[in-house]
Amino acid sequence: MYVRAPVAIAAATYVGAAHAHLTSSGMGPLYDGLMHFLLSPEDLVPAFGLALLAGLRGREHSRRALFTLPSAWLLGSVLGLNAAVTSVNGAWSALWFIVVGGMVAADVKLSMRAFTVVAALVGLYHGYLNGTGMGHSVSAAIAMVGLVSAVFVLFALAAAFAVQLHAQWARVAIRVVGSWIAASGLLLLGWSIRGG
Repeated sequence: MYVRAPVAIAAATYVGAAHAHLTSSGMGPLYDGLMHFLLSPEDLVPAFGLALLAGLRGREHSRRALFTLPSAWLLGSVLGLNAAVTSVNGAWSALWFIVVGGMVAADVKLSMRAFTVVAALVGLYHGYLNGTGMGHSVSAAIAMVGLVSAVFVLFALAAAFAVQLHAQWARVAIRVVGSWIAASGLLLLGWSIRGG
């Protein structure tokens, strides 16, 4: 009985190695890419809005865009790796907010082909911008995998949520979120014009 107490105290107070930035665990670049997407509203919001629009359009649109958007994002990132670093014009990002948010708010009924083109354009644009800032290294490729994985998961979750909503009030609520996205884009556009 007296022997168990010191063993229990030693086990409870044992401190292992801490890995605050995940560099030694091998998750560093992957985690960086994933977190970059989740912490960058200019990337996250249009992808989220597109997922909501896909969900409003139904399962087939959602399935097609689920693979089109991340694939285009990856292609855009690879193309961006070979480009010079570009300065991001906030007006272009704001326009994606306005376009995608406006389509959600208006509940635009796009054909499968047109929706696929929109998903590809969003992915290529945002992927290209992400790629220009990554540089050439193995860690950049791993970061791209993390980023594209985050795009895929966010899109899948948001579209799956929206596609199951059939009540009229729920569809209106999704459209209201789209109007907020478009309104945020108008604010961003105003700031980018005033700042430029």
